[in-house]
Parts: sequence; structure tokens; C-alpha cells
Amino acid sequence: MPRPTEIRLQQNSRQLVLGFDNDTSCTLSCEYLRVYSPSAEVRGHGPGQETLQVGKEQVNITAVEPVGNYGVKLVFDDGHDSGIYGWDYLYELGQKKEANWADYLQRLADAGHQRAE
Repeated sequence: MPRPTEIRLQQNSRQLVLGFDNDTSCTLSCEYLRVYSPSAEVRGHGPGQETLQVGKEQVNITAVEPVGNYGVKLVFDDGHDSGIYGWDYLYELGQKKEANWADYLQRLADAGHQRAE
């Protein structure tokens, strides 16, 4: 699995830019990273236990903290700071961004929520 060579937080645009050692890169919004947090608070402890995250359009990352050699902890300005984003997971989020985002928007719609853009 590719490993990051660059992690750059752009707070003004609320995005995290990632470059990987296989010459791929991606830009992930703070909202996307927040709603796909690997934490138990978001993912639950098993299939079907996920908690739909709503109202995260304006969320920002206040800190990117390294965790060993395998990932980072992202600290969000809404107080969320649990969940370790491993390198594999960040790469996967970048590769599946369009499909994941479409799925998230569909889950919001199914739950009767509308994003405030």
C-alpha cells in the first residue's frame, strides 16, 4: 500500500492534501474526512452500527498529529478527535472519494437531511 510523502492542511479551504510514494495524490475535504472517521463513534462496533454524521459542512481540522509510523489523528474543530487514520485508510478514502461521497449524500437524503452548502 502506498505511503504518504506529503500531508498538507489547508484550513482556509478546509481541505487536506495528500501525496503518496506511488506518485498519486488527492485532496480530501474536512467534511469528508469527518463523516468517514474511522472512530467507533462514527463507524460503530460492527456492521449496521454506523452513525450518520450530519451538519458537518463547515467542520475544519485544527491539528494533524502523527501516530507512530502508521497514521495520523485528525483533530476537528467540533471536538471530534478519536479515530486513527492509517495510511491505508487515507489512501482508500482518496481512491474511493467519488463513490463514498455519493453514498454519503444518498444516506443523508434517505434520512431526510439536506446539506447546507
